[in-house]
Amino acid sequence: MKSLRGTFALLLTAFIWGVAFVAQQVGGETLGAFSFNGIRSFIGSAVLIPVVWFINRGKTDAQREAVSLKATVIGGIVCGTLLFTASSLQQVGLLYTTVGKAGFITALYIVCVPVFSIFLGNKCGLRIWVAVAIAVIGLYLLCMTGGLYLSRGDALMVLCAFAFSCHILCVDYFCVRSDNVMMSCIQFFTCGTLSVLPMLLLEHPTAAQMQAALIPLLYAGVLSCGVAYTLQIVGQKYVNPAAASIIMSLEAVFSVLAGWVILHQTMTGRELLGCTLMFSASVLAQLPGKKAEVQTDSAEEAL
Repeated sequence: MKSLRGTFALLLTAFIWGVAFVAQQVGGETLGAFSFNGIRSFIGSAVLIPVVWFINRGKTDAQREAVSLKATVIGGIVCGTLLFTASSLQQVGLLYTTVGKAGFITALYIVCVPVFSIFLGNKCGLRIWVAVAIAVIGLYLLCMTGGLYLSRGDALMVLCAFAFSCHILCVDYFCVRSDNVMMSCIQFFTCGTLSVLPMLLLEHPTAAQMQAALIPLLYAGVLSCGVAYTLQIVGQKYVNPAAASIIMSLEAVFSVLAGWVILHQTMTGRELLGCTLMFSASVLAQLPGKKAEVQTDSAEEAL
C-alpha cells in the first residue's frame, strides 16, 4: 500500500512538472525570463519555509546531528547558482520552441548525468552508452527538421539539459550531509536573488505584467517548486530509486500532452518518433544493471 502511495506521489510530481512547461511559456509571454524565474523562485522558497519547519519539528536529536548546517548552506548557494543558469536557459528557450520539445530535450539530463559523472571517477556500462546513442538519434529526429543545425530554442534547451546535469551532480555531492529540504529552500532563494540584477537591468517588470502572469507564477512557484518537491520526498521513501527515476521521466510525456491540450501545439510523426526514442533512452539509462553503475537520483531533479 505504501509503495502504491509512493508511486502515485511521484506520478503526480511528474505531472506537475510537465504542465509547468506550459505555465513557463505562458508566463514568458508577459514577463521576461529573469523576472519570471526570479519571482517564481522566491515564491518556491517561501512555500518551503513551513515545510522545513514541519519536517525538522519531528526529527530526533540524532537526526539533527547527522546533517551539517555548513554543507546545507554552501550546497544551497552552489546548487542555486547552477539552477539559476539552467532555469534561465530553459525560460529563454521556451520563447523559441514548443512545450513538448522543450520537455523532451530537457529530459536529456537523465542520460547526461551518468556520462558527466565519469569525470568524477565513476564508470558507465555499455547500457548507458547505448542509451546515449539512442538519445542522440532521438534528438536529431526531434530537432533537426530543416538541416543539420539546431534552432535557437532547441540549442538553448540542450544547454539547459547540460546545466541541469551539472546541477544534479552538485546536489548529489551535497545531499549526503545536508538538510535536503532546507538546502532546496536556500537554492530557490539563491536562484531568485541572482535573477534580480538582470531582471532590473534588462527587463524592468511592471506591476501590471506581474498581475497578468500571476497564475503561471503561482503554478510554477507553489506547485512546481514547493508542492512537487515535497511530494517527491514522500514518494522516494517507498519506491525503489531506479523505478522512481523512470516514473519521473514521464515529465517529458506530460509536457507534450499539456502543450497539445492547453496550447493546441502539435508534433509531426518524425518529432513523435524522436520523443519516443528519447524517452526510451531515458528509461534504459535508469534501469538497474547487474553491476553497480551510475544512476540519476530523481529526487535531485526537482531542486
